Amino acid sequence: MSAVVIDDPLAVRFLLQNGATWTAELDGLPNPRLAADLARGLAENAHPHGGIGARNTANFYAISLRQMVISLSAAGFDGPAPDLTRGVLMKYWLTAWYDREVQTRMLLKGFDAVTGALRPEVRDYLAGNPVQIERATRPYRAYTDAEWSRLESACRDVVDRSRARRREALVLAAQGGEPRIEGLITEADTAWLLQREGPLAYNPDFVERVGGGKWNLPRSKLVQQVRDDLFPNTHVLVAYQTLFGMYCGIVPDGVDGLDLDDIEWAGDSTILLSYFKGRTSRESANLPKRAVRLLEQWLELSAPLRVFAGERLRDSLWLAQDPRTSGRVTGPPTTGKPRQTFVLETALQNDAGAPMTIHRGRIRATYQEQLARRGWTGRATIDPNHTARTEGDHYVTPTNLAQLDSVESIIEAGQSDLLRKALPPVVLTSEQAAQFVEGFPGEVERLGLDADAIAELVGGERDVFTAACTDQLAGLHGPAGKPCPARPWVCLLCPLAVFMPRHAGNLLRLEAFFSRQFRQMPTEQFLRVFGPYADRLSAEVLPKFTDEAKARGTCEVADDDTDLPLRPEESTR
Repeated sequence: MSAVVIDDPLAVRFLLQNGATWTAELDGLPNPRLAADLARGLAENAHPHGGIGARNTANFYAISLRQMVISLSAAGFDGPAPDLTRGVLMKYWLTAWYDREVQTRMLLKGFDAVTGALRPEVRDYLAGNPVQIERATRPYRAYTDAEWSRLESACRDVVDRSRARRREALVLAAQGGEPRIEGLITEADTAWLLQREGPLAYNPDFVERVGGGKWNLPRSKLVQQVRDDLFPNTHVLVAYQTLFGMYCGIVPDGVDGLDLDDIEWAGDSTILLSYFKGRTSRESANLPKRAVRLLEQWLELSAPLRVFAGERLRDSLWLAQDPRTSGRVTGPPTTGKPRQTFVLETALQNDAGAPMTIHRGRIRATYQEQLARRGWTGRATIDPNHTARTEGDHYVTPTNLAQLDSVESIIEAGQSDLLRKALPPVVLTSEQAAQFVEGFPGEVERLGLDADAIAELVGGERDVFTAACTDQLAGLHGPAGKPCPARPWVCLLCPLAVFMPRHAGNLLRLEAFFSRQFRQMPTEQFLRVFGPYADRLSAEVLPKFTDEAKARGTCEVADDDTDLPLRPEESTR
């Protein structure tokens, strides 16, 4: 992302990550010199130099810039940024809130990074802590099941009715024809005309030109109704966008920025969707079937309107005709007003009986919560761009007693697993194996072994690839009562594993495998995937074997994957 300052009229133009541009208009402010200086700071804060990586963030910074110039001008300051003093800034920030202070501090830092023109006292002051205290934020609260059901039902009803009305309007258009020179234009003629000439065709000038009679309120309402039946309006667009977010869980800015080129069909019923997440970069998602069907319906509904859209909007996925501008084609809503109107027109209510707020961040949080109800996905985080703390704050925070019990049971299981992994490995020499019961009473009790089990363990009947397993059906790494499905290196941290001299060869093969993986994987990825196992092997298991046992095992090791039970994706190159 980059940004440039435009001097006349004053503005900052941002080149967004998806190739589009957005301009922050800054002309007409009461202190043009200060506005121009802060505009340079705004441009300098664009990613990667600063934290502005999305259009919404740039808009917030631009608002803070305007408000700062207006407030300081009202307080009597009319100079450029180099004339600012610590007292002037402190007085302003004492009346602001935390976000506004942080953003204006960054604007001044950006200006100083480019020019170095700020006073030393101001530069030192900017390096200090903010005056205002950051307010604790709460994670997005998921909609209740009843609210979610009402929202989906309302949107689905709008979508179904719009499709039905369009079918009726197409039948009506087929019955109409060229508007007559004399007499009134019928509803069928209106549908025929709008279908061919677009939503802007039927206006007072055109009616006057074809001699269709006087333009009046009933006719205006009729034209608007026919137009809304043939072409999707903003009301219908909000319903489709909301449903699409409910069905796929994509971030709101990713949904808004979708183009036709972002849709890649991978078969008759599979779509791979590419989208931009404002604070990161391009991502992709394999859409669920419900989202695919909804997208097919939208493409069919919006196809006639796309013909009459301007070059800028023609490739946008979301477009609609706006009744407030006599049918002019627009893109997705840039404010929350259309969604508020949608709530009022559909009489949507929350569980308290008040008008529901359609918050697309909460929609995404609810989608993730519903995924969690179906079972854990096995990934460390739901979204790879989130830290574990962010994920926990936004998606794992329990909202009722049942969820609290589930979270506590997961935490207890995780803590128990950590305690088991912290236990030292059981490594036996040949002599120790023969006297296992006398020499390791604590380990025998911990492993729950009887005489027959000990005989099988020492005799090799319970061997797996890496060690001898005291109970393969324990269910530590898979379903209880079924053979353990864990990968060979998992045994290194398993409390049920017992390592003996006969396992030295396979352990050395595993050590060579870790070395090959380390050479071909990024260090961070290797530490995350194999780090704990490689550390246990080299630091706690192999040092307890005799040199003779390791020498015999080394003779059996080849530096390749042939002797390891690996899956294709686990092989080294």
